[in-house]
Amino acid sequence: MIRNIVFDFDGTLVDTAPLIVATMRAAIAELGLPARTEAECRATIGLRLEEIPAALWPDRDDISAPYAATYRRIFEELKRPLSVSCFPGVAETVRKLRASGFGMAIASSRSHKSLDEYIGLFGLTSCFEMVVGGDDVANGKPAPDPVLAITDNLGWNVGETLVVGDAVYDIEMGRNAGTRTCAVTYGNGSLAELRSVAPDAIIDTFSALPDIVAEF
Repeated sequence: MIRNIVFDFDGTLVDTAPLIVATMRAAIAELGLPARTEAECRATIGLRLEEIPAALWPDRDDISAPYAATYRRIFEELKRPLSVSCFPGVAETVRKLRASGFGMAIASSRSHKSLDEYIGLFGLTSCFEMVVGGDDVANGKPAPDPVLAITDNLGWNVGETLVVGDAVYDIEMGRNAGTRTCAVTYGNGSLAELRSVAPDAIIDTFSALPDIVAEF
């Protein structure tokens, strides 16, 4: 039985991809780095900022810190004019699950401060017992650290916990932590990529989650 749910944020709860890709492209241009396609940029969503250069420019080992700093500055400039929104059914379903007694938390590669800002913006702060950002753990996704930080702190049984995410990194994180996993297909990961890591369940809409949880 699933009693607790750990959600990814970007691409799972909130559609931030347009803002993230726009920020990445601006940072890449400012740093004079080789351009990358939108698909290549989206494929890195879920990694911590400092880890993205190694994925996009593996021959460059000197740009991790400059890239992260440039991205963060540009993001602050763009996040107001470029709006983001929850995916369809997210707010209602999250509130429904919380009212039904599920323990809920967020494990993201985004900074804790940014997560708190967005969760507050959408009026969902009270739905989550704990929020773990990329800057809260020693090792980011796909390491189990973000999930284990939550389960250890809240006393959750990993066998009764479900990780929900849109990227391979999320599913691998959950599996590495010992939880069940559910992939969503509407985010940044392709269906083929998600199937390749064999999540316990796959859903096409967030509102389908309660039914999936009931089946475990």
